[in-house]
Amino acid sequence: MPTRHHPKRGSMGYSPRKRARRETPRVSSWPEGSDKPKLSGFAGYKAGMTHAFVIDYRPTSTTSGQEVQVPVTVIETPPMKIAAYRVYESTPYGLKAQTEVWSSKLDKELARHMPLPKKVEVKEQEKKIDKKSVEDVRVVAYTQPKLVNSLPKKKPELMELDIGGGTVEERLEYAKSLLGKEITVKDFINEGQMVDVIAVTNGKGFQGHVKRWGVKLLTHKNSKHRRMIGTLGPWHPSYVMAEVPQAGQVGYHKRTEYNKRVLKIGTDGTEVTPNGGFLHYGVVTNQYIILHGSVPGPSKRRVRIREPIRLKGVKVEQPELTYISTESKQGV
Repeated sequence: MPTRHHPKRGSMGYSPRKRARRETPRVSSWPEGSDKPKLSGFAGYKAGMTHAFVIDYRPTSTTSGQEVQVPVTVIETPPMKIAAYRVYESTPYGLKAQTEVWSSKLDKELARHMPLPKKVEVKEQEKKIDKKSVEDVRVVAYTQPKLVNSLPKKKPELMELDIGGGTVEERLEYAKSLLGKEITVKDFINEGQMVDVIAVTNGKGFQGHVKRWGVKLLTHKNSKHRRMIGTLGPWHPSYVMAEVPQAGQVGYHKRTEYNKRVLKIGTDGTEVTPNGGFLHYGVVTNQYIILHGSVPGPSKRRVRIREPIRLKGVKVEQPELTYISTESKQGV
């Protein structure tokens, strides 16, 4: 008789399941962009979740065109500032930073992150750029957590944002025009468009085999334990293979969620703040965006937003929101 199929518990595609190296996630790839140069990313802080009523925009849905209730996530997106722009050249080992041009107008809070230069000569830095060998242009931006009342921090997060679309010369000029200026989320995305969300998930610490991999409990006749694996593998090879489900770190992993619809971009936080404020967050006071669905991480976790890299056959439609719940989330 044929052997019975025994599917493996847990996906190896998420391995190694270890703690993220940094809380500000790194974006490893960017979309190609459109005809004109444009920022391909932004960052915000997760406020919390609520629910809203929206006219179903999904054409293949059974409730298409009808009013449906959907879960939504509110992300507070205060303005970011452009500290520098960086040019890359192509080498046999991939893209390599050729040089970077820093702004002479940097906030003093950035000194909490790195030593600031006393004097910056922008024109002298621009002379080091070899325009013939420039392959890619990106900007170095930083957040302004001092504008968010819910965050107990002033140290900004420094990150790299890609400039997509247009020719290399157009992107270089666009980066020069942004140097030292403040950008908002509307410079990056519009309502109805899709985005990818990259964040670090909730940390759960060191957990056992069952919670980490979903393996079955052993029989109650087992003399030792129930919440463990039945075997560490065969005698040969004479080592424990990586596919064997074992205890270890759960959560605090970098994860990317693709194709989240931007339902709304607003400026008045009172429109979405529940009575009593969001749990463990408080009141939204800056610009915000509302995304359809959930977002990795707890409240106050910084979230990176990127233009979609796997978008196919999705139309950009203006979503019709009819109601956003502001009922208390305090459980009373």
